[in-house]
Amino acid sequence: MRRSVKLYDDPRSGNGYKVRLLLAQLSQPYQYLPIDILLGESRTPAFLKKNRNGRIPLLELEDGSCLPESNAILCFLSQGTPFWPTERLEQAQVMQWLFFEQYRHEPNIATPRFWLVIKGFEPTPFNLELLAQKQKAGNQALAVMDEHLQHRQFMVAERYTIADIALYAYTHEAHEGGFDLSRYPAVLAWLQRIRAQPGHITIDQWTAG
Repeated sequence: MRRSVKLYDDPRSGNGYKVRLLLAQLSQPYQYLPIDILLGESRTPAFLKKNRNGRIPLLELEDGSCLPESNAILCFLSQGTPFWPTERLEQAQVMQWLFFEQYRHEPNIATPRFWLVIKGFEPTPFNLELLAQKQKAGNQALAVMDEHLQHRQFMVAERYTIADIALYAYTHEAHEGGFDLSRYPAVLAWLQRIRAQPGHITIDQWTAG
């Protein structure tokens, strides 16, 4: 009997949601294994054997190989599918936005959401200043996206790719981090286009078994 891939993930994670969304849109079955990062379940000896960095999401393949890092997983799963371009320049442009997402976007948009919604936020002067700094940088990242999308349907090549999936995951939940998306009309229109894609699932959905 063919083994399915396994996805270790915290259901609240936008990084994990990227992978779940792509798997759903590929109609690829997988076994879902929830990991509560707040309880330290990604730091157990058993999990650290699979990913020494102790981070989720983690994709375990049929042969037992393990692949961490959400955007690396997106690249792996999308090869040979419509979600990965065939032209070299377009491939590089997808990578450009994946790097942007992890360096400029995710650290500044996901972190306020984590503080305010998941972890619990203590509004000390120090924490409020940190939050303001993150929100300022997050708004700068959203402004970059909004300008890019003003005359485009999608991030790369005028079609839906993993660049869109990677950026959608935390952008569509940015309001939970205190961001006002009404300031970014092109981003809001893009979010609607992503939601309309075949096989779309919400962040609280996954396939088990």
